[in-house]
Amino acid sequence: MARAQGGDGAAYGELLRRVTPRLRGAVKRRRRLEPCDVEDLVQDILLSLHAARATYDPARPFMPWLLAIARNRIADWARREARRAANEVVNGELPETFAAAGANRLIESYSEERFGDGEALTRALANLPAGQRRAVELTKLEELSLKEAAAASGMSVGALKVAVHRAMGALRRALGTKA
Repeated sequence: MARAQGGDGAAYGELLRRVTPRLRGAVKRRRRLEPCDVEDLVQDILLSLHAARATYDPARPFMPWLLAIARNRIADWARREARRAANEVVNGELPETFAAAGANRLIESYSEERFGDGEALTRALANLPAGQRRAVELTKLEELSLKEAAAASGMSVGALKVAVHRAMGALRRALGTKA
């Protein structure tokens, strides 16, 4: 490692070739992982080694230093996996979120009170300038993200936000609503 710190690229390459199998073994001993996860974790450790190589003290043994880096990366990986598993929803185990049977009638009657039968909203949308109408269609009706809608419309994200804001104001005025 001392030669690698001095800029010897061949020595650094040889060091990586020698430590990689040992790192694989260390990762496999600590975690039961799929082979692709082992390789990903070994690559993370090698990246950390590369980033921290200037901090290595040649007066001290190299392998304990490297294995400390490996332990830290393995612990980081385990924490990431625990967070990912906690947030994961398995198909077939989705929480029940459907509204009660009468809820749709309530929503429909509320919508009709506010917007009529939908024709007023359709007319108001048709009266918008083309850019504003397209911005509302993409973001509100098709529910695209701002980034996706900007790409689809050819606008920048900022211009899209302005168009949506202006269109929503025009729709509120046309429909006489505060929402």
